[in-house]
Amino acid sequence: MRPVQIAAIVLLAVCVALPQGSAAQSLTFSLFERYLESLRQQAGIPGLSAAIVQNRSIVWERGFGLQDVERSIAATPSTPYVVGGLTETFSSVLLLTCVERGSLLLDDPIRRWTSAIPEQSATVRHVLAHASSGSPGAAFRYDPSRYAALSPVVDDCLDQPFRKALAQTVLDRLGMADSVPGQDVGDASNGDRTHFDQGSLERYAAVLSRLATPYRVDRSSGRATRSDYPPRTLNAATGLISTVRDLARYDAALDDRSLLRETLPLAWSNMVSSGGTTLPFGLGWFVQRYNADRIVWHFGLSPDSFSSLVLKVPDRNLTLILLANSDGLSATFSLADGDVTRSLFATLFLRLVV
Repeated sequence: MRPVQIAAIVLLAVCVALPQGSAAQSLTFSLFERYLESLRQQAGIPGLSAAIVQNRSIVWERGFGLQDVERSIAATPSTPYVVGGLTETFSSVLLLTCVERGSLLLDDPIRRWTSAIPEQSATVRHVLAHASSGSPGAAFRYDPSRYAALSPVVDDCLDQPFRKALAQTVLDRLGMADSVPGQDVGDASNGDRTHFDQGSLERYAAVLSRLATPYRVDRSSGRATRSDYPPRTLNAATGLISTVRDLARYDAALDDRSLLRETLPLAWSNMVSSGGTTLPFGLGWFVQRYNADRIVWHFGLSPDSFSSLVLKVPDRNLTLILLANSDGLSATFSLADGDVTRSLFATLFLRLVV
């Protein structure tokens, strides 16, 4: 049994004996912080930012390690990271906004907007649920390249480029001032810059100047070396830059239904295959059970550079947000298969805090 698994069992026993009330919560967060730091060190993650949101407010947040090792800059809750696959949840919000406005039907064929999905019967719903491969609707297969094909659907149904729609509909609306719609928006040659005023471009530049440095970690030695940033472009599957504090704003807006109303339960419900099998994905989110609780989650994995995890327990109004500047949060846990309990980071949270 791994040391962290033993630690999680010990923590569970401790939690049973905890007193009730705020003192218990404070002790729980203190223990969670201690063991999260131990996990970070074991995974060789140079810098990690974390937050727990409860009842739409941050109740705990911390930075661990360094966002820039060479310059000894500490990671904090306001450190920006490339969040990778968490971008998919934002794309889901944009598309379901179109559904609520009546400008999109989930069962519209995806071929109306792109030839990137060759299956003729594939629909927007199938792509959103990662169920478009082979016989659409028959099985789940996590494939970000297919999900990226939803970008032109957003362009059309919101009548503006995906990047601008993301900024206007979510980031600006929620005051996510430390989030950037794609690292490439900082490139002077990027034509999409014309969609933003000078003040926004200057703010994006300031955030990008603080962006966490990516690292490649040797699995045997644990040594971290500076790596390259992942592709800088933004699409429906990846590219958003954000912080745990900004993602907490996003999380709260989801929970209070200020972003989505009638379609949010659909996003957080498992899709059922054409053969009657329950799939591990809804519309933009993984969905599964943990004991008696429904958990809704997503992850990001940019090999040798960044990783991320958002884990929600909707019925408890409780969310964990983790961002890292190596792939250590996700690379070794096969999260694309749809079981978040494979993650030691998720398991620590579920056993101790939930």
